[in-house]
Amino acid sequence: MPGLSTITASLLRTKPVEQLASEGEHTALRRSMGLIPLIALSVGATLGTGIFVVLGEAAPLAGPAVVVSFVVAALAALFSALSYAELASAVPVSGSAYSYTYATLGEIVAWVCGWCLLLEYGVSVAAVAVGWGAYLNEFLGSTIGWRIPDALASAPSDGGIVNLPAAVVVLIATGVLLQGVRESARVTTVTTMIKIAVLVFFVVVAVTAFNSSNLHPFAPAGISGISAAASMVFFSFIGFDAASTAGEEAKNPQRDLPRAIIISLGIVTLAYVLVALTAVGAVGVDNVSSSGASLSTVLEQVTGRGWPATILAAGAVVAIASVVLTVLYGQTRILVAMSRDGLMPKVLSRVGSKRVPTTNILIVGGAVAVLSALIPLGELVNATNIGTLVSFGLVNIGVLVLRRTKPDLPRSFRTLVPLVPVLGVGMCVWLLVHLPGVTWLAFTLWSAVGLVVYFGYGRRRSALSRAAGARAEVDS
Repeated sequence: MPGLSTITASLLRTKPVEQLASEGEHTALRRSMGLIPLIALSVGATLGTGIFVVLGEAAPLAGPAVVVSFVVAALAALFSALSYAELASAVPVSGSAYSYTYATLGEIVAWVCGWCLLLEYGVSVAAVAVGWGAYLNEFLGSTIGWRIPDALASAPSDGGIVNLPAAVVVLIATGVLLQGVRESARVTTVTTMIKIAVLVFFVVVAVTAFNSSNLHPFAPAGISGISAAASMVFFSFIGFDAASTAGEEAKNPQRDLPRAIIISLGIVTLAYVLVALTAVGAVGVDNVSSSGASLSTVLEQVTGRGWPATILAAGAVVAIASVVLTVLYGQTRILVAMSRDGLMPKVLSRVGSKRVPTTNILIVGGAVAVLSALIPLGELVNATNIGTLVSFGLVNIGVLVLRRTKPDLPRSFRTLVPLVPVLGVGMCVWLLVHLPGVTWLAFTLWSAVGLVVYFGYGRRRSALSRAAGARAEVDS
C-alpha cells in the first residue's frame, strides 16, 4: 500500500514544461493562424451574449453605474489576461489554463482547472445557443412577420417539445469546425467584423437620443450594487482566453498569443462600455432592463419600429452564432490536451484527415446540441462565472510558481510579478464572494462529480502515472 506522502506526491506531480513544449512543436494540428485570426477568435468568443443579455440583468443592480461594473469586471479580467499572456508565451500549447496549471501546480489541480473549463465552455455554449433562438425569432418577426412556433423553440420544461433553433446553431458550428481550423478561422474573422460593425451602429444611433438626466442618480445602490453587477457582468468577459486554446495552431504562438489576448480584451471592454453608456443614456435604466436585454428593443424606443432595430437583431443572430462557434472550438481543444495526458479517453485527441480532432468535435457538438435543445439552463449559467474565476485564479498562481521554478524559461511576454498575479487572484476572490449561494451549490456538485471521474478514471490512466510505473518496473 502506498504511503500518504506517495499518494500526495502523485496528485501534485507536474508535467515538465519541456515535455509540453515538445508536444506543441510536434503537434498533429495545423499551424495556420496568424495574429488577426487569433484576435478574432478571442473577440468572437467574448463579444456577444454578454452585451446582448447581461446588460439588462445587471442594470437594475447598479443603476447607470453598471458602466463602472463593466470596467471593474474588465479590470479583474485584465490582471488574469496579463498572466495568461505570460504563460501562453512560455507554454504555447493547446489546453489553456489546464495545461498551464499542469506545468506549475500539479495534476489534481490541473484536473480541477480543466473540469472548471469544461463547465465554463460547455454550459455557456448551450446557454448561448438557447439565447440564439430567441434573437432569431425576433429577427424573423421584424422582417417577415413569422416566428418559429413555441413548441419548436422551447425546451419541454418550458412548455415546448424541443428547442430546435438552439440545436441547429450548435450543429452548424460543429460542421464548420469539421472543415478545418483555417476555414473556421475565416468564418470567425468575418462574423467578428460584422458584430463589431453592428455594435458601432448601435452606439451611433443610440447616442443621438443620449440624455444625461438618465444617468442620475448614478449609483443608487452604492458600492454593493456595483459589486453585485460586476460579478454578474463578468460573464460578458468569458472567452477572451480562447486564443490560448489555439497554442498549437498558431503560426507564431510565442509572439502572437500574448498580443491577441491583450488586444482582444481591450476591444471587448471598449465595446461594452460604449454600448452600456449609450443604452442607459438613451432610454434610462428601467427601459434597458425591461427590454429583456434586447438592444434592438432599445433602438425601437429610440427610433420606433423600423430598420435600425432589424439590423441590430440581425447582428445579434450573427454575434451569438459566432460565440457558439468559437467557444465550441475552445472546448474541443481543452479536451484534446486532457485526452493526450490520459485524463480523458484517447479518442478525444485523435486527429482526422482535415487535421482536426474529428471524433472530439462530433461528440462535443452532439452533446451540446442535445443539452441546448432539451434543457433550459436558467440560473445554471451563473456557474460559468465561478468556473472561470477559479481557473483564472489558478493561472495567476501558476505565473508566480513558474517564475520561481523556471526563472530562465524563455518568455516573449513578462507581466509585473508579483503585483499583477496577486491582484489577479484578489480580484477573482472578490468577485467569487459576491456570487449567489445557488451558484456555489452548483459548483460544489460539479466539482464532486469531477473528483469522482478523476479518481475513478483519470488518475490511473494518467500518462505521467504510467510513465512513473514504467520507471518503477525498470528500477526493480
